Amino acid sequence: MTAGRQGPLVIAHRGASDRWAEHTRAAYLQALDDGADGLECDVRLTADRELVCWHDATVDRTSDGHGPVHEHTLAELRRLDVSSWKDPSVPPGYGRAAEQLLAFTDLLDLARAAGRPVVLAVELKHPSPFGFDAEDAVLATLDAAGWDPGSGTIGQVSVTFMSFHPGSLQHLGSFVPSAHLMALTDEQDVAVAVAEHAPDLAGPLAVAGVERLVDEARMMIDDRQVGGAGPSVAYLRAHQEKVRRWIRAGTLVRVWTVDDPADVALCREVGVPEVTTNRPADVLELLGRRT
Repeated sequence: MTAGRQGPLVIAHRGASDRWAEHTRAAYLQALDDGADGLECDVRLTADRELVCWHDATVDRTSDGHGPVHEHTLAELRRLDVSSWKDPSVPPGYGRAAEQLLAFTDLLDLARAAGRPVVLAVELKHPSPFGFDAEDAVLATLDAAGWDPGSGTIGQVSVTFMSFHPGSLQHLGSFVPSAHLMALTDEQDVAVAVAEHAPDLAGPLAVAGVERLVDEARMMIDDRQVGGAGPSVAYLRAHQEKVRRWIRAGTLVRVWTVDDPADVALCREVGVPEVTTNRPADVLELLGRRT
């Protein structure tokens, strides 16, 4: 699947997450109904080593629960209310309230059931108390479902793997062709990012360590160790020529999170092949692909 003359492919960021709660069944079904070209998800391991679609390290922001994701079993997570913080209603046909939390296998089933080509962009989150076990679990899940590592496909679903952590990509690279791997990067201050995402690790040594990882991830893009680059839209604004060089070199560039019309226009101008957005219907309309 490639971008056409009307602009980049549109990948739904945690589903149509501007409309329904992120990572829920409703959000992903909405995105597919909107015509999104693909679905983006974050995956984490539960206490019983099941893969769940969840962004934060804790359940507090997007549910009525408390504590780290990895301290809950999948069954415990399924009992949480993961929708009401965004919208207490669940649209008809998009599943009951108790069906909104998705294991990775659930999302894979939704993508395969779409009956059309769908990009499935999977982000591996770090730091993780389980090392790279989530990476292994994703690969095992895909293998069991009939995924072909060479083409990166399972039926009409094309799977790519993303991470900010170069070690994750290197681990995956032992099993997955580099063409299906994407290094993520941002323009955010590293100290701020560490304080936000890993407050327990905040400190000069942690910041220096993350800065080194950021440099390594960008080197993986420049040295073509991975086939994809995932810059934030802030990074694109600040480094347009660098992103253009990546595109000219044949790197698959997927910019996140592109919700503003001006950013959609910038991505089209630069020639970005894929964008990730919380508002797939709006972006498709801007691209002239939705009436």
